[in-house]
Amino acid sequence: MDVVSLGRTGTKVSEVAFGTWRFGRENDEGEIEIGKERAHELLDAYAETGGRFVDTADMYGDGRAEAYVGEWLAERDRDDFVLASKVYWPTRSDDPNGRGLGRKHLRRSIDEMLGRLGTDYLDLLYIHRWDDETPVEEFMRTLNGFVEDGKVHYLGASTFEPNAWKVAKANEIAAREGYEPFTVTQPRYNAVNREVEGNYLAMCRDYDLGVVPWSPLAGGFLTGKYTRGEEPPEGTRGATDQQFVDSYLTEANFDVLEVVEDVAEEVGATPAQVSLAWLLHHEQVTAPIVGARTPDQLRETLAATDLTISEEQFQRIAAAK
Repeated sequence: MDVVSLGRTGTKVSEVAFGTWRFGRENDEGEIEIGKERAHELLDAYAETGGRFVDTADMYGDGRAEAYVGEWLAERDRDDFVLASKVYWPTRSDDPNGRGLGRKHLRRSIDEMLGRLGTDYLDLLYIHRWDDETPVEEFMRTLNGFVEDGKVHYLGASTFEPNAWKVAKANEIAAREGYEPFTVTQPRYNAVNREVEGNYLAMCRDYDLGVVPWSPLAGGFLTGKYTRGEEPPEGTRGATDQQFVDSYLTEANFDVLEVVEDVAEEVGATPAQVSLAWLLHHEQVTAPIVGARTPDQLRETLAATDLTISEEQFQRIAAAK
């Protein structure tokens, strides 16, 4: 796996990051989707491919994901890995100060995160969502303090809604006050979710921000497991999640998927590999974040790093949406 620059920072990261959002997560039946043993097998498989960029969050599995990663890292050289986590969501029930980007919550959260991860520092700390109730000056000053204290190396903004102006505002305040700015963004981006292609990517280009997209396979839609006009396979999100059906199983998205499948046939790859390769060939994408349920599934997806698609094939997929 190749390494790339993390935006305009001096840190190098793997061209594909490994996401841990399923670690320790309880399903509707109260069962843990990926327990510690499987989590460590997945991290092993990722590291065996040369992967060194691990993405987690304090709310994944109610903290279990960070704990799993921390226990795995305890048997390795911490400095070999670039570790990213996120903060925002509630971590204390019935506590009005137990969520968001207020100073009290941030200061408590960073220490708890580092404790679960068993490390003295994070390479990258994202705000997981925007907090309109906390002044930007307050949370940027607090985050800057983490950098000055050596607890965090760089700051990022992970957003569900691509509000470019909010990230730009925060960075302008940071520049004015001499604070550490956001240098990395983490938006949703894939061949069917294109909401960032307007002002958001333009903002990232103007501020020279790294782009580390989540959901590169559109929640599994771009793996090719769904067929237009047919019932979703049993056990898939399309069979159980109406919101997924409404968002992804649309005529427009199937038009894109068919182009992805055509390109996959041309290059002898899977739709998932082509979908990931499409992002890897994107000039503004730093490192897409992939997840997996099994090591074999992960290895198959990561084979996209050895896949080349032509400019014509890249543009054909881009034009399909």
